Amino acid sequence: QDPKRVVATGYAVPSLIEADAPLVGVSSWERGEPMMSDEDLKTYKDLPKVAGETAAETNYDAIAEQDPDLIVIGVPKPIFAEIDAERLESIAPVVAVGPEVPSAWREVSRKQADAAGALERFDEVKSAYDAKAEKLKNKYADALSGLKLAHVGGYGEVENGNFQREFDGSWGTNIANDIGATYYGEVKEKGKGSRAVSEYPSLEELPSAMREADAITYTVNADGSVPQSVKYVLDSNLWKNLPAVKKDMTFPIKYTEAATYGQAQQTLDALDESFAPLLKK
Repeated sequence: QDPKRVVATGYAVPSLIEADAPLVGVSSWERGEPMMSDEDLKTYKDLPKVAGETAAETNYDAIAEQDPDLIVIGVPKPIFAEIDAERLESIAPVVAVGPEVPSAWREVSRKQADAAGALERFDEVKSAYDAKAEKLKNKYADALSGLKLAHVGGYGEVENGNFQREFDGSWGTNIANDIGATYYGEVKEKGKGSRAVSEYPSLEELPSAMREADAITYTVNADGSVPQSVKYVLDSNLWKNLPAVKKDMTFPIKYTEAATYGQAQQTLDALDESFAPLLKK
């Protein structure tokens, strides 16, 4: 009840900074830095780092030094096994709330904010996101109606000759879903976590994977540059011969890793900017 000294790791880091929780230590969260506001980024950089980018890089002594009265672990459930929960619980009560699938950041971030006693600010930011998403849904209702979309994600492995195809509810698609975009198809062999909503075909399978797409979106970095995993696809002749590409129906999307309502508002702005040509077609 009413924690005063909170340590956060993983996905709990951006959500609890945004919710103005009483943080005394966080894990590193480099992937989210480009999406943080100036104020949130300063808070993040000023806070002691008690863990690295992965669960295996948890520094239990550094956590204990912060004398927390609550520890919020925000890693996906399959990764939680890498953490010594018993050791953490000897320091302070532990709340472990991480996403099972990418789109679950919504429910997960609310639970994290609730645990840290920071729901008031959280609800304000969520309301702003909902209002913006609804406005864009109305704006693009006609343009996106019946449009079959496909998405090239940023986690393909060039060295293995594959690319990431994301379906509804994945990193690159879940916020676009909120404004009425629909990504056709589903994972052939569903796995756990993100593998329930994305798969990794070889580049040779690109024509069969995306031939039916009316339009294709693809993940780009926060500065608009194309990550190597996506460039691998865009540079291939197979890409150039896809019907959607020939019709100039391809759209880059920034901020696809948003995992808070504040960050996701930037994704909405990026979608609005990228989808704007649809209103003229």
